Amino acid sequence: MMSTLEFIREELNHEAEAIRKVAEQLNPEEVDKAFNLLRNCKGKVVLTGIGKSGIIARKISATLASTGTTSIFLHAAEGVHGDLGMLQPDDVVMAVSNSGNTQELLSIIPYIKYIGIPLIAITGNPHSPLAETADAVLDCSVPPEYEALGMVPTSSTTAELALGDALAILLLKDKGFSLEDFARFHPGGNIGKKLLIKVGELMHTGEELPLIGEEAEMSDAILEMTSKKLGCVAVVDKDMHLTGIITDGDLRRQIQQKQDKLLQHKVKECMTANPKHSYPEQLAAEALKLMEDHKITMLPIVDNNNYLVGMLHMHDLIEAGIL
Repeated sequence: MMSTLEFIREELNHEAEAIRKVAEQLNPEEVDKAFNLLRNCKGKVVLTGIGKSGIIARKISATLASTGTTSIFLHAAEGVHGDLGMLQPDDVVMAVSNSGNTQELLSIIPYIKYIGIPLIAITGNPHSPLAETADAVLDCSVPPEYEALGMVPTSSTTAELALGDALAILLLKDKGFSLEDFARFHPGGNIGKKLLIKVGELMHTGEELPLIGEEAEMSDAILEMTSKKLGCVAVVDKDMHLTGIITDGDLRRQIQQKQDKLLQHKVKECMTANPKHSYPEQLAAEALKLMEDHKITMLPIVDNNNYLVGMLHMHDLIEAGIL
């Protein structure tokens, strides 16, 4: 008798194999037809289905909508009771059905064809009534033994969802959909924070900004670092251009090297020259990656002329929910 873990692994392997099988059996001509219908759609992409496949259709629609393709979900059973009114001639309908023979779904096909809307079928039966009426058929069939009890939708719905995701990502790439575009559709929650908040919204400026001139004494730099409480001091030239930085770590290393003679040295002799930095218009998430990649906790912020305008601490990113 299989253990719980062995059973789970077997089921996961079945579903993974179902996706691989679908990837291999897809007809390239049908895929091209489906993709061209979607990319040339002037209206909206309408997903429809019933039962478990209907749930998958709703998820595919949500993925399309969040990645730059206008999309809605039409419940097939509600369609025959008035919701067909949401369809327009410029739309494309994508119907999801494992059997391709669900009565509620087949009931709305005549109207779809009547107003001339292209129909894409994602189905486990490429010879079904649904497939026979479709303009493009995406074969999503999986072996019966991959389904629980040979009939409960598990691997089939996984394959349908994966195929829908693949189409959404293909459209995303075709449209040149950017990170900034994605951010506009996700203004809330952690995704919104990571994709919308700019460095300029979080950085320390004005009186909070720890800075010192290159020719200043290290004693003054230590006082500035201590009073501003950011664990560093930015080093600038006479025109306020960033030239270096002294962090807590730099200070400890300099004490070890120079010991009691440290205070006799100039700032420019002890600073880390040409430090990593960021810009006010840069995404805070990108600044975080820069910090993580270089194992630093502070970033001087400069404008396009290398003029020091702010300072960003890792704690600022944590408090903003970026990390």
